[in-house]
Amino acid sequence: MHFNLFGKLAGVTLLTLGLAACVDVDIDVALTSQTTARATMTQTMGAELYAMVKMGAESEDSDESGFCDDGVLSENADGSATCSMTEEGPFADLDLGQEEGGMRFTEAGPGLVRIALPTEDMKAEMGLDEDLDEDTMQMVVAFFEGHNITVSFSGAEVVDTNMNRAADGRSASQAIPMLDLINGTLDLPDELYAVVRAP
Repeated sequence: MHFNLFGKLAGVTLLTLGLAACVDVDIDVALTSQTTARATMTQTMGAELYAMVKMGAESEDSDESGFCDDGVLSENADGSATCSMTEEGPFADLDLGQEEGGMRFTEAGPGLVRIALPTEDMKAEMGLDEDLDEDTMQMVVAFFEGHNITVSFSGAEVVDTNMNRAADGRSASQAIPMLDLINGTLDLPDELYAVVRAP
């Protein structure tokens, strides 16, 4: 399964402006030990949009990738659809873009792992072309407004983070509004991180 973080995020950029853009993305990395983790990416598409995507896929043969070719598709009672992709194993075996400067796992003390996601590539990949005309800009706003990328790190305990720590102290998350990211108006730190105690 291909789970490259930035490759998947690129799938919701202007390169695929259109139906694929209207998707919320949740990325969860949960420590399962001091050397292993479970990484899950969940994409959710609204009912009206999913109906159009499904109708298009059924009515024509296409070589283009679909909404959930590489994951497990769930059709929800409200007509929306959820696509989930999960990998589990040693840090080095997870396809989280580590070789391209993506997710990083660093020992941070006895039983502690620092999980970090640099944001520079994310900001660069989602950046908006300043040469877009007004009509295209309106399309961008319509497609991305109200949609988020949510990043979460979890384990037995989060001991330090620059993200939002959950009330139970076991996870930390950060919601990133796609439209603000595209417009370059979101003030993200250089990396999102959490120091997590392994189970």
